[in-house]
Amino acid sequence: MEKALPSIPAKRYFTIGEVSDLCGVKPHVLRYWEQEFTQLRPMKRRGNRRYYQHHEVLMIRRIRDLLYDQGFTISGARNKLQELVQVERDKRRAGEVMLDGVEVIEVEDSTFADFEDSAPPEERDLFSQKMSQVRRELFEIRDLLSSTH
Repeated sequence: MEKALPSIPAKRYFTIGEVSDLCGVKPHVLRYWEQEFTQLRPMKRRGNRRYYQHHEVLMIRRIRDLLYDQGFTISGARNKLQELVQVERDKRRAGEVMLDGVEVIEVEDSTFADFEDSAPPEERDLFSQKMSQVRRELFEIRDLLSSTH
């Protein structure tokens, strides 16, 4: 019987050792998979230390599942991942709703208009930057949630 993988903590970056523990894969295997799967590109810092983000941990778990549980070859798993990525791109292009059943909260534009009218320019710029960051993070969360189904 296969042991369940631990839940992924709410962190921005994970070391290769942490990812190894979270995904049940040795670090040398993770380094090898980076060469085989172009979608897997952890950030590298001092001394070529790898730092993985949440979506990469999910991708590693998906790769592990394809290889170890579903019996795909490296080439087959690579093709399957590319196929899944293409399906997600097609959904986005077609404008499909990725999160059916999620409650949408409406915010009146006047709330932001009032802020824009009364705030100094530097606060408006900071607010705009933060809203852009929130938007990017929400899209990332949406993509992560949609990739787990």
